[in-house]
Amino acid sequence: MTLAPVASRTMWQLTNSIRHYPWGSHTVIPELIGEATPAAQPHAELWMGAHPDAPSVLADGRGLDAAITAEPARLLGEAVRLRFGDRLPFLMKVLAADRPLSLQAHPSTTQAEVGFAAEEAAGVPHDDPTRSFKDPFHKPEILLATTPVEALCGFRPVEESLHCLAKLQLPELKPTIASLARGGLQVAIPQLLALSTRRRQSLVTAVAEKAATFVAAHDPEFINTYRWAASLAETYPGDIGVVISLLCNHLKLAPGEAVFLPAGNLHAYLCGAGIEVMASSDNVLRGGLTAKHVDLAALVEVLDFTDGRVPVIHPVLGPGGLRYPVPVEDFDLTRCELGEYPGSLRTSGPQVLLCTEGTAVLTTDDGDLVLRRGESAFVPAGAPLDAQGPAVLYRATTGLRAV
Repeated sequence: MTLAPVASRTMWQLTNSIRHYPWGSHTVIPELIGEATPAAQPHAELWMGAHPDAPSVLADGRGLDAAITAEPARLLGEAVRLRFGDRLPFLMKVLAADRPLSLQAHPSTTQAEVGFAAEEAAGVPHDDPTRSFKDPFHKPEILLATTPVEALCGFRPVEESLHCLAKLQLPELKPTIASLARGGLQVAIPQLLALSTRRRQSLVTAVAEKAATFVAAHDPEFINTYRWAASLAETYPGDIGVVISLLCNHLKLAPGEAVFLPAGNLHAYLCGAGIEVMASSDNVLRGGLTAKHVDLAALVEVLDFTDGRVPVIHPVLGPGGLRYPVPVEDFDLTRCELGEYPGSLRTSGPQVLLCTEGTAVLTTDDGDLVLRRGESAFVPAGAPLDAQGPAVLYRATTGLRAV
């Protein structure tokens, strides 16, 4: 069936999907979009983009994915089509977590292609909850904090992890300490993941109880790591992710700070809210702290066992506002603080714009579009675009340079 062209407009306001996961906030997203608070259901994520699982909807009732399929050259631009095909390569979200997300990692492009092909050949249905690779794409991502955010992110330096484990003085941890000291994370993590249910429960219980004693004693060394380990064990008793959390960097982001998560980075957002932009993929390999499917073999295959600090990203001044640089071409994120005079927001690629404060007036050759708090818009590649406020916009586009 041939899809009809989209209406001859330069930009469109979007109607977006909300994901109601148990870990979500009852207030952050409802307040942003003007709904009553607290909401009855937790609002975990607000999706803006053309991901086939939950595409944004245009005023004519069609999904943004269908509009792009109808007119890929005009909406995406030639550079995006050459690099990524006829699809929007990024997805923008508002993420709001009152409880921890699962401990997880995402594959590289090569790993995603191989894993997806294998599950396709095996005939695993796309909606099967045990399926690990939903598409052949990687999923790097950036989270820009809009409230204080805490997260587990990558493996802390091994020497520091050894000290963190040894401080607990638990006989149950001796095998883990020995394997970490002799073979590094590549040996210690698979050994933890391979423990029997009985040994996992015993180890997690011992770690949580001992960690809680240090927290109660107000011992400052590793206090946040131990506090979260004890808390996670209450929510996920017997989950080996509790022990693995001791080996991860504990990251705190202030509003305006961001973190980039490349392929293979083991992470879990613990609490807080922010703007998340990622490559448009749904490949998530979980290792714990969840009731969802856990594919330990696939997770170990994609994990990056490099240890060390994870850098916090601070913005640099770029076209349109404060830009958060990332080392991928799939997406680019800018915070645009609009004044009373118009400024140009034109880019060579497609844009998704979200208004979080004030009222933004977007102007193109064929008229204006007004975005109020919680509203968003799609602007095709290369479209002339001026914007004025006062307002704050978050802009997602691609990281490709103009050609």
